[in-house]
Amino acid sequence: MRKLSLLLVFVIVISIFAVGCVEKVEAPKGDSGAEKDEVIKIGVFQPLTGANAAGGALEKEGVELAHELYPEVLGKKVELIFVDNKSDKIESANAATRLINKDKVSLIIGSWGSGFSIAAGEEIKKAERKVPAIGASCTNPLVTKGNDYYFRVCFIDPFQGNVMANYAYNEVGAKKVAFIIEKTNDYAVGLAKFFEDTFKELTGDDKAVVYEAFYNTGDQDFTAQLTSIKESGAEAIFAPGNFTESALIMKQAKELGIELPILGGDTWETPEVIKIAGDAAEGVVFSTFFDAHAKLTDTTTEFLDAYKEKYDKEPAAVTALAFDAYILALDAIERADSTDPTAIRDAIAATKDFPGAAGVVTLDENGDAVKSAVIKTVKDGKFTYLTTVDPAK
Repeated sequence: MRKLSLLLVFVIVISIFAVGCVEKVEAPKGDSGAEKDEVIKIGVFQPLTGANAAGGALEKEGVELAHELYPEVLGKKVELIFVDNKSDKIESANAATRLINKDKVSLIIGSWGSGFSIAAGEEIKKAERKVPAIGASCTNPLVTKGNDYYFRVCFIDPFQGNVMANYAYNEVGAKKVAFIIEKTNDYAVGLAKFFEDTFKELTGDDKAVVYEAFYNTGDQDFTAQLTSIKESGAEAIFAPGNFTESALIMKQAKELGIELPILGGDTWETPEVIKIAGDAAEGVVFSTFFDAHAKLTDTTTEFLDAYKEKYDKEPAAVTALAFDAYILALDAIERADSTDPTAIRDAIAATKDFPGAAGVVTLDENGDAVKSAVIKTVKDGKFTYLTTVDPAK
């Protein structure tokens, strides 16, 4: 036994010495080996839990569908890394930091909710390792303002606010409006301001907004605010906010006998609005990004066919935008012919006439897409197309 043990020790020592003397051979680029197996990592941060989880789920569908159709770029597999921002700004900042520094992604997509994107953008802007981000439906101007590494495939709120103010004035015929605003939501506060500026200009009346009511994210009782609005003399209500609270506002407005037109923004195109509000959602009008019946490009058809085959339903606008964010990311990587984040960033910034599912994307000097808006209503329990508004108008 002793001789066997000594022999075993001797063999182990010789083996270790031999391994230590083996020369490490690097696999040539393009050949078999580590380089060929290298993946390109794209990070995605979304509210997958919390108050905004339904919105995050819709964007996640779009990214995953695009990835199924286009799983490779530059001959390498694309690995998606999802991080839940938990419907929270601090968690959004943490998500961006993790994706950049720990996961070493080449690009980031997200997030549903402008406030979450703004919070993450601060981390993206100050990070030592520069990584570009593409937002799908985050419309607040502050997402990209002053941030050379943040872009988006959607229009922005100054345009959206203008569209809905014009609708209120020209189509509804309102000269006086009331607001009920989710004050803890950057998107809602910004959109209300842009609506107000345009509406006052259209009416020529600095007092055209006759009442402003506010609430916090997560509130469920809006009877006090709505009662004041009912007595304000308003001819329409503009209510930008998250889909859950907005649906409750619709429901409670009907219970109070309020028959004023209720207008909102793109967050309303979420199935939860109709599920929660029920028939109280009938007739509400909102701006959004996309309509499944308006086939804008060949990519629109590809997206709709693939989505119907997988989910057998009509997609939400934000799902189409998330699809576009992913395929634009791959297009930029191909144009850059590199996985270097800075090279990818430069390619994104140069995007012009890119045919997305939700329309053609050309990015302006701020990294924002110049695109048309769609106006929809709820009719017979379904989101129904009304009209398209071009940004030139």
